[in-house]
Amino acid sequence: MERGMLDVFVIGGGINGASVARDAVGRGFKVGLAEMNDLASGTSSAATKLVHGGLRYLEHYEFRLVHEALAEREVLWASAPHIIWPLRFVLPHHKGLRPAMVLRAGLAMYDYMGGRRLLPPTKTLDLSKDEAGKPLKPGYKLAFEYSDCWVNDARFVVLNARDAADRGAQIHVRTKVMSARREDGGWTVELDGEEGRQSVRARMLVNAAGPWVDTVINGVMGKNGPANVRLVQGSHIVTKKLFDHDRCYFFQNSDGRIFFAIPYEEDFTLIGTTDRDYHGDPKDVRISEEETDYLLKGASEYFRRPVMRDDIVWTYSGVRPLFDDGASAAQEATRDYVLKVEGDAASGAVVNVFGGKLTTSRRLAESVLEKIEEVLGKKGAAWTKDGTLPGGDFGVKSFDAEVRRLGLDYPGFEQRFLKRLMRLYGTRARAILGDARSVADLGQHFGSNLYAAEVVYLVEVEWARTAEDVLWRRTKQGLRVGAEDVARLEAYIRSRK
Repeated sequence: MERGMLDVFVIGGGINGASVARDAVGRGFKVGLAEMNDLASGTSSAATKLVHGGLRYLEHYEFRLVHEALAEREVLWASAPHIIWPLRFVLPHHKGLRPAMVLRAGLAMYDYMGGRRLLPPTKTLDLSKDEAGKPLKPGYKLAFEYSDCWVNDARFVVLNARDAADRGAQIHVRTKVMSARREDGGWTVELDGEEGRQSVRARMLVNAAGPWVDTVINGVMGKNGPANVRLVQGSHIVTKKLFDHDRCYFFQNSDGRIFFAIPYEEDFTLIGTTDRDYHGDPKDVRISEEETDYLLKGASEYFRRPVMRDDIVWTYSGVRPLFDDGASAAQEATRDYVLKVEGDAASGAVVNVFGGKLTTSRRLAESVLEKIEEVLGKKGAAWTKDGTLPGGDFGVKSFDAEVRRLGLDYPGFEQRFLKRLMRLYGTRARAILGDARSVADLGQHFGSNLYAAEVVYLVEVEWARTAEDVLWRRTKQGLRVGAEDVARLEAYIRSRK
């Protein structure tokens, strides 16, 4: 092998690309990754933020996907108990929609298929007596409560990339792949980004560019093939807090679709998602007036107090790059992933990744590694099922104990602040706090409870380059800071370059 030649070069810094890079470098392959923007800046930070089996996928007979996703819930929870944790979902029976018997049968299958060990099973609720019924209109009486998990999606990506880098992978952010061409039994990849123009050599490529996967195939690699992905827009609204308990709602809509209402960042409620075909540039996706009206109307069908535009504090949209299986409706297109290998060891091979979900990203990476090993030969064994992500080296049910322990080590800080740091960084929160004894020791204040010590960590360790990276993908403090705070933060980050 040429000196300096990589085994695998990954195009795309979303959850699929970061997971593949992590798995591959952990098995002993030499790995590089390039992301043209910030990590998780596309689809991977625009999800409903669930680690779930996909209850509604049962209606479309996607049993393999549901089984794999259900089995992954507790695996991922154990790998990152700071950014992933269990949630209980309340599914009210709506007269005239899916019959109660169908809901009960689907949830029984959901419990049975999942290999559930720690998550509690489904149970039936009387909404006239249960606290979950109080925010709802009085007509809702029967509900079913089941388990899935929450994930901080953007941090899930960053921590996969951080673990990959800690193990030796080369991670290039804000670096565009200009071209990739086959030369001398491998690939020459031309990059242009914050490190300037450079070329790297790799024996194999993984195209994990998400919504841009066809652009990479037909542009970067110079092919002229058919479209493989169906772009589906999903939009969410974040409102002022709509209810006080810690459970989520799984609502049915009259058009047959479903949506969620989820406690979000302690003071807010997340409502989504929509499903509609998208035909523009993925970078330009924005929530439409129609989607906003759709989510407000759907939520107001259930909640006792109508949800109004004035309740909205933030919106976000993403484009799901689903494999085009010819389904007639956007919500019916498969959520499963598809891998296609082109080329061989002699000419230079590429694995093109279509589709995928946060929940199945680790398993997708294992499947990609099987394709890589078929071409390059096997190195180390599969390992990620028992691995932990940075900061997640504590028990799945020990989060509160870890917060208390952090409080004992740092008695000069408010519990809310320490809990926030533990939720984002886990045991690595101590790397931010260092020898500090109060917030005065953490440097410049940027609004809410965001201080320079955390910003420096995010810039130096987690590839944050702008205020948007810090406020929306690394911390979600954008929900709590003002325009002047943003300007001061942007100036501070620029001053460190």
